[in-house]
Amino acid sequence: MNSRQIIVVGGGAAGFFAAIAAAEQGSRVILLEKTARVLDKVRISGGGRCNVTHACFEPREFVTRYPRGGKALLSPFQKFSARDTVAWFEARGVKLKAEADGRMFPITDSSQTIVDCLVSAAQAAGVTVRLNSSVQCVVKNAAGQFELTVGDEKLICDRLLLATGGCRAAAAGQLAASLGHTIEAPVSSLFTLQIASPWLASLAGVAVTAEVSVPGTKLRERGPVLITHWGLSGPAILRLSAWGARALHDLNYQFALHINWLPESSAEAIQQEFQARRVTCGAKLLLNVPLFPLTTRLWEQLVAASGVPRDTRWSALSRPQAQALAQQLLRTEFRVTGKSLNKDEFVTCGGVKLDEVNFKTMESKLCPGLHFAGELLDIDGVTGGFNFQAAWTTGHVAGHAMAA
Repeated sequence: MNSRQIIVVGGGAAGFFAAIAAAEQGSRVILLEKTARVLDKVRISGGGRCNVTHACFEPREFVTRYPRGGKALLSPFQKFSARDTVAWFEARGVKLKAEADGRMFPITDSSQTIVDCLVSAAQAAGVTVRLNSSVQCVVKNAAGQFELTVGDEKLICDRLLLATGGCRAAAAGQLAASLGHTIEAPVSSLFTLQIASPWLASLAGVAVTAEVSVPGTKLRERGPVLITHWGLSGPAILRLSAWGARALHDLNYQFALHINWLPESSAEAIQQEFQARRVTCGAKLLLNVPLFPLTTRLWEQLVAASGVPRDTRWSALSRPQAQALAQQLLRTEFRVTGKSLNKDEFVTCGGVKLDEVNFKTMESKLCPGLHFAGELLDIDGVTGGFNFQAAWTTGHVAGHAMAA
């Protein structure tokens, strides 16, 4: 057993995993949480079920799900992957299950199972958890140790891990900055889009598979899109916002958005379908025979938006009307007027600059003995368990490195 004193700042997923890993290697570990409760984000994630990780067990494939930080994470993931996360929890009595989309949850469907497991593992390893312990400042003394000011108290440690979570405000990275690190400006990621369109709002609750893109950029995503009362949400929108986090921030969240409602079709194929319907459904109203796989409600709104009168029959559909309708199907344009409120967001990009960290150990390149884990780093993943996996992995690697 070594006598190294380690302090972990932050009682979230990454902090707990690092504290447990270091303590299990024999180090004396104190975990400081500024609030009255640990693991809050774990507790409320996934609608209270906790999306622990994703059933993608190949690191090179896994890192493609990170708009920022994927390349840096490859080495850590080769040390501790999603497969290792599953094994870690199962070894401690918590079995995970994979859903059809790859997301993995505890078989209890309760995040409390994960919280209880982490708290129990920390207790068993001898981690000292201190609540309501906010770190005002930290300095490095002449002996190379870290001196932390916590209220009226001074704490000293040999190794320090900062795992204070996403930098929604620049102040969140203050401790890292005070030790010489650069904090990339925080920018929202994984948000929904606000669109002031009465006809779109009338379709709230409709889900479709579509392709969304932002003209003038390379941003383009295909997948499920959910129409809401305020605009658009769903996996494709969230991915678009993640990959475009900085670009959309620079546009002040005011931009044009194109939607292709039939991404599997071409303009030529649609015109051929129109012609076939002129023959087979000539006497029927356009509104009554929607193109597959569009719902009747969505089809009606798209026909109206293209300027085709409601009483038009297939046999009477003119060439200009057909072209306008095809254009609407393949490229409806909306004006985005904002994003979801910050309180609804779980993820921000921004944080400690990645080239200032050695990802083999999660140690600072600028301040020996200082380590990082989790969302304090300028890393963010798409939805599906990827952000938690980054927390488990960076915490695990940092914990072992600090105790070595």
